[in-house]
Amino acid sequence: MGEIRVDNFSLDYFFSGDIDSYNYSSDLPPTLQGAAPCHPENLEINRYAVVVIYVLVTLLSLLGNSLVMLVILYNRSTCSVTDVYLLNLAIADLLFALTLPVWAASKVKGWIFGSAMCKIFSFVKEVTFYSSVLLLACISMDRYLAIVHATSTLIQKRHLVKFVCITMWVLSVLVSLPILILRNIVKANSLTLVCYEDVGNDTTKWRMVLRFLPQIIGFLLPLLIMLFCYGFTLRTLFKAHMGQKHRAMRVIFAVVLVFLLCWLPYNLVLFSDTLMRTKKIQETCKRRNDIDMALNATEILGFLHSCLNPIIYAFIGQKFRYGLLKIMATYGIVSKEFLAKEGRPSFVGSSSGNTSTTL
Repeated sequence: MGEIRVDNFSLDYFFSGDIDSYNYSSDLPPTLQGAAPCHPENLEINRYAVVVIYVLVTLLSLLGNSLVMLVILYNRSTCSVTDVYLLNLAIADLLFALTLPVWAASKVKGWIFGSAMCKIFSFVKEVTFYSSVLLLACISMDRYLAIVHATSTLIQKRHLVKFVCITMWVLSVLVSLPILILRNIVKANSLTLVCYEDVGNDTTKWRMVLRFLPQIIGFLLPLLIMLFCYGFTLRTLFKAHMGQKHRAMRVIFAVVLVFLLCWLPYNLVLFSDTLMRTKKIQETCKRRNDIDMALNATEILGFLHSCLNPIIYAFIGQKFRYGLLKIMATYGIVSKEFLAKEGRPSFVGSSSGNTSTTL
């Protein structure tokens, strides 16, 4: 693919310096009609702060998701349906976090890793993003089936759950293919290269099309599924007299709340940016800079979600804590007396025995 022309304008004027998968800019020139040239605000200090945050998120995600994988694989003989989903979720979040240091480095030095790595890292980041949120939706459906329909259903057969997870990964790969095809090295200015979409004269149109993929498949659809499933789940828990219902409700509220806190601000800002790019609202230099900065800030919240998932699904849950303490007791890190005092968690699950209300 050829490079985007930079003869008449520089990407610096409308490109916030962020190399993320979702910050798509228009092909507007730096000078708005009847106005002085737009000069992006100096974000050098913020850029280095973002690098530090990216590294911290990576380290936290590595620690949390690695522990989740360790506990599930160590106890794979008693692995439940939910555990299969959590294992795949941990893998997705871990791979997503591993791409962040590369994007952090590109914020400071520009893209210095070559065209092939641009495509590969963009593709991996996109696939793991989609698989993570789709697996969250699957977990909400699993909770719905386990609590609202506490019967042995087809979806609770372990081999079919593995098939569902594989399907989510395949779907994530398919919706990420445009990024793999269209990503290339583009000149931001005479000195800096960025990893960005390059579709020639149709750049703006394709970026608008690609923008709706993460908003619909990566946010709106999973959110609707979670609200539906967890809504009925909570209603059932309120009506039932389950010993674990308060803990299950706490986990459910945490799931929806953290998902909203992490991704809703970014999607609202992105929607505002879309309105501006499509001229539904007036574009000004100040509004352009404000939205660019807001996209950078709210995107960090979204990235933070990858290291919060282990806390929600694992550290709040009795089952994970007991599994981790069991491993620690085996290797003498904690005493067996402490493990016995902690006590094995009790579960209230479906008749199939493959899932439980306690995560």
